[in-house]
Amino acid sequence: MRWLVGWSSAAAGTAGIGSAGAIGYDGETLHPVGSQLLWGDPDPLWAVGDWRPDEVRVVHADPQHRIAVLGICGATDEELRRGLVTARGGAVRHLTTWPGSYTAVVQAGRRITVCGDLAGARPVFHTPWAGGTAYATAALPLADLIEANLDFTHLAALLAAPDVPAALRDTTPYDGVRRLPPGHALVLRAGAREIAGYEPVASLAVSAPPADPDRAVDAVRDALVEAVRTRLSAPRHVPDLDPGPVPGMGPAERRAARGMPVPGIGADLSGGPASGTLALLAAGLPGRPGTLLGHGTGAGERLLAVTFNDLTVPGREAELERAGALAANPRLHHVVVTGGEETLPYADLDGPLTDEPGPSLVLAARHRARLAAGSADHFTGHGARQVLDAHPARLADLLVDRRRRHLVRPVAALARADGSVLVPARVYGAARRLARTPYRAGLEVLAERLMRRRFDEPKGAVGASLAALTWARPGPAARWLTGEALAEVSVLLQAEADRSGTGAQRPGDYRARAALARHAADLRVLEQAAQIRSQRLHAPFLDNQVVRACRDLPEALRVQPGARAAILRTVLEGAGITDLPPGWGATSHAPTAAAARAGLRLAADPLLDLFSTPLLADAGLVEARVVRKAVRSAAAGEPLPLDGLADLVSLELWLRRLLSRRGTCWTGTPTRSRAVPSGIQPRRSALTPGV
Repeated sequence: MRWLVGWSSAAAGTAGIGSAGAIGYDGETLHPVGSQLLWGDPDPLWAVGDWRPDEVRVVHADPQHRIAVLGICGATDEELRRGLVTARGGAVRHLTTWPGSYTAVVQAGRRITVCGDLAGARPVFHTPWAGGTAYATAALPLADLIEANLDFTHLAALLAAPDVPAALRDTTPYDGVRRLPPGHALVLRAGAREIAGYEPVASLAVSAPPADPDRAVDAVRDALVEAVRTRLSAPRHVPDLDPGPVPGMGPAERRAARGMPVPGIGADLSGGPASGTLALLAAGLPGRPGTLLGHGTGAGERLLAVTFNDLTVPGREAELERAGALAANPRLHHVVVTGGEETLPYADLDGPLTDEPGPSLVLAARHRARLAAGSADHFTGHGARQVLDAHPARLADLLVDRRRRHLVRPVAALARADGSVLVPARVYGAARRLARTPYRAGLEVLAERLMRRRFDEPKGAVGASLAALTWARPGPAARWLTGEALAEVSVLLQAEADRSGTGAQRPGDYRARAALARHAADLRVLEQAAQIRSQRLHAPFLDNQVVRACRDLPEALRVQPGARAAILRTVLEGAGITDLPPGWGATSHAPTAAAARAGLRLAADPLLDLFSTPLLADAGLVEARVVRKAVRSAAAGEPLPLDGLADLVSLELWLRRLLSRRGTCWTGTPTRSRAVPSGIQPRRSALTPGV
């Protein structure tokens, strides 16, 4: 895990804060464990963790003006210096337009500016501390710093309405630690805090001019190619040297057994369009995209392509065939990783503590098995669906813009899938109602649904689309929460509705951004839970410039059936790659659901033990018997929302790991100075003030 942390004090030289030499408890120096100081007095900044040398850059204009960039950034030192000069006047957006995935921190005198990203994959957190403000790219260090307890309202919202920003707000699982919204920057002036958005806000008073589809797709291609090229241009890193032979094991087997990735660059190759696009782009760009000479295969220009083959769940035969056809490219070295019952979801419930909870915790062992065969720098296609696909609520955006004719093809596709002639009228009616429903009313409807425990929704593709044609909807785990927890979230939503006013925003764009933020947050959890030592996962689809280019795609193009595959096919054609296998772009979610159900069935007994005395029950969020009954029913094959059970299990696992940890992220503090110092005290309702 890698993060940066710093603070802005109210006055220079304040006792206990302000520099690497500040005095903490018991006369010790207060600084993060395992850190490197980037700059000191009066507002220090540290980088913590296993950062590579090229991932941390600090450029100075003078002693009072400097910029730190942490991560993969395609800007040269001279471009960083020019950006620093421009940022002196308070400009921020240009600091987020360089290719790559990074966090930029600018110091101009006593003003500190920390830029978050657009997707939420590189979040920024902050909290009041010692008369100033502390900030970090991880929430747990700040929670340790202030000895934060759990925020039970946030945990309840994570289960009741995880896709609703109004329910989650800017809170985190730690009480008092706040999250910077995506697309915003944190500006600190001598400890005073200000949050400023750096993206222009579209007006609803006038419909946006129609964008040229060809130019928009070309912009996506340019941004994606530049994102891949930036990573290929970075210095190559060889993992720790192999300590020696093991009887009966070859080099590759020793490396996998010791958790060491293959040197060089690789990519996922699942057979889907997103991973296939990145693998082909990385292999096709000029240079040396693959392994280093003298390591691995010895072929300096071959890119390692990893395909995961689940032997326990059928249904991916067509995708595996497409992956094999793509891997016939001579610039790819194809590796197929097979997985049995030991790689099913819920198979391995042990793992490291992550910064925050996320549903991917139940999938960590599955992904770790695949990533162990990957490279030191590994491309993944995560985020492509969220930035390219059309959320069903975007149909309402088309009606807002009076572009009804563009609804014909997507509605016709749903009608063919359902086989009913009534589908067009139902979908159009739902989209029209959403287009005419204010944001405030949408929150009030969700609050009422939670209070009255109304969770039944239509089934099938059409039912899912109709359910998504709302401003907000309950999460899949909401049906298993206690009445007190649902009431707390309902009251919170009512209060947010009262503060929102008319809520002038587009429902489709709002829902799409919320889905992207949730996916990016869960990907961050997955990266920490399934991490392989010396490996970096790269998700170019979540880069700022790629997200911006995808947001400029016309709605009319985005909502068409098969739009994502068509856009990525055009991207590859623009890069000179045209030989794609038949059926490229077809995807299916059925094997994923089957794997989740099979894993739940095999892990039923450990899950029942997990919820024999759950911490979630001590927190007043669930009743143990209700969750155990749901696990038994789902294992028996009843049609329950498996995503909701994954949310419950992952949150319970995270709470147990958090409370069982020892130590703290800081030196200069007593042993008790850590997050949740007193644990969770059993109570009738942890959500009721004063109880």
